[in-house]
Amino acid sequence: MDRLDAIRLFVRLVECGSFSAVGREEGVGQPAVSKQIAALERHLGAQLVLRTSRRIVITEAGQTFYEAAKPLIDDFDAVESSVGDRQQSPRGLVRLSTAPAHGRLCITPLLPEFFRRYPDVAVEVSVSEQPVDLIGEGFDLAVRHGRLVDSSLTARKLSATDRILVASPDYLAAKGVPARLSDLDAHTCVVFARGRERRPWSLRVGRETVSYVPHGSLLTGDAEHIRAAVLCGLGISQVPFWLLADEIRSGQVRVLLPDLQPEPLPVHLVYPAGRRVPMRVRVLIEYLVSAFERGSNGNASAAR
Repeated sequence: MDRLDAIRLFVRLVECGSFSAVGREEGVGQPAVSKQIAALERHLGAQLVLRTSRRIVITEAGQTFYEAAKPLIDDFDAVESSVGDRQQSPRGLVRLSTAPAHGRLCITPLLPEFFRRYPDVAVEVSVSEQPVDLIGEGFDLAVRHGRLVDSSLTARKLSATDRILVASPDYLAAKGVPARLSDLDAHTCVVFARGRERRPWSLRVGRETVSYVPHGSLLTGDAEHIRAAVLCGLGISQVPFWLLADEIRSGQVRVLLPDLQPEPLPVHLVYPAGRRVPMRVRVLIEYLVSAFERGSNGNASAAR
């Protein structure tokens, strides 16, 4: 047994959740992966994985071993990537967490060029509206929107996106165009909400930023549903510019009350601080930062 390879396979087993997925990633059969993990368990004298016909369960000993082994494997990969041919040809899997709509609209369209440059790097995009625990859940990177509060993470700024009030022309033709903040009270809103708690809109009135609690028939905690609701004329909503950028440029959606627009919302790429960053992760970080700099800056004024 090559102990390092076995440890690397176990780390990927925890992150992928199945022997077959690790086998496909490594280009070997499922039995070969299982054999390596079994040999590692014998060497350690502890059961790391409970195997059933339907799924695997990581034991307490396995979770403890994973948490200790993950940074060691990352450090080794970083050292290995810093010398020789691997410096020009990084390889391996990068696990990236992002919000569903942002991943589909802003991250995935950038990946074809990345894969052309780095054909031996794979990217697993995991989506969630809730922030993930990067270290505990085994992620390399995450996209975070808004002010950062976690000091244990290193951050690279991707963009700053405007938060805008929008509606479809069909809705405005039927309900009228609001001319001032008080006019919103007479309009139907599409509301972002969690557990029925409506998220207030942040609006600028003069030099002050105020919160406006929207009202409407549709409440959702999913940005994709907000987008669909605006497009089919269900009402006014406040959204990040990137969510409807193409539709704003084409005239399919109109920006409303631009004088009430608050400060742009920062978007960062974050990763655990205090660790060597493997080459495969570094090239994705630099690629995404550069791609966002070259692309749209999230500014709605250019589209009006």
